[in-house]
Amino acid sequence: MGLIGSIGLILHPGREPGPVIETIVEWARTNRTEVLGLPDEVGRIDCSAVAVPAAALVARAGLVVSLGGDGTMLRSMRLLAGTATPVLGVNLGRLGFLAEIDVADLPQALDSIDGGRYTTEPRMAVRTRLPDGREVRAFNDIALVRVPGSGMAAIGIRLQGSEFIRYSADAVVVATSTGSTAYSFAAGGPIMSPRVEAILVVPASAHSSFDRALVLPADEDVTLELLPTTGRLAVEVDGEVLGYLTADDRITVTAAPAAAQVVRLGGTTFYQRARRKLGIRGSIEAGHRTDGDHPGPSGPAD
Repeated sequence: MGLIGSIGLILHPGREPGPVIETIVEWARTNRTEVLGLPDEVGRIDCSAVAVPAAALVARAGLVVSLGGDGTMLRSMRLLAGTATPVLGVNLGRLGFLAEIDVADLPQALDSIDGGRYTTEPRMAVRTRLPDGREVRAFNDIALVRVPGSGMAAIGIRLQGSEFIRYSADAVVVATSTGSTAYSFAAGGPIMSPRVEAILVVPASAHSSFDRALVLPADEDVTLELLPTTGRLAVEVDGEVLGYLTADDRITVTAAPAAAQVVRLGGTTFYQRARRKLGIRGSIEAGHRTDGDHPGPSGPAD
């Protein structure tokens, strides 16, 4: 028996996994490995995975296989947050950033993991406590988003105990480097390697003279204070609305370094995935010489 003692499955809530489940089950049977799944997920398909509660899956699985896209991967990472159990992302749809392999590569990937021929990439999360006492955690971002018809998001950003800037915007996004290619990127934030542990604070469609993103070290927290002029704001955690805030509410977001471990097999790099997913091509001008251009290491003499 190899390194994988049991495999936990996390399935996309809408897409049918099809024969990929049987691929995993057959591999597990050959390698004397048990396959576990959540009752409401494996119960809706015909497979021989053992249905167990989430807590039992986390405790027993030596590897979790996420079947879906980035959303399913984020859910898997939140489930395993704080554990050393690695997550392998299998892409069932469009190319994502977190999924490592396509379905056709799954048997070989399981062989490699079972044989120890893989690495893990730690991923930082951000977390906060809502005014009602609930603690929430995100691997992409926590965003305060204006509710249509309720006015702009007016938010003061407090760093190291004092106010740094006030934003009036459609939203303010607090993201990890993993989330730098998600909502943060759409709002104009920078692309960051997931190996960088940092907190991004990015205003979306800011209606103020200062509309730049902030990049904070992981050991600093950020407090978002809703100003008296703000509209009602939704709290989105990895894209899911989990609550609402109003004037004078505040939340403090902190980092949870290395909160999840993502399997990497070396097929592609983050930058290759970013180029494909985001359609990054760069300036057309950068690849062409114009009349008067002179190649060489030195610039024109003034």
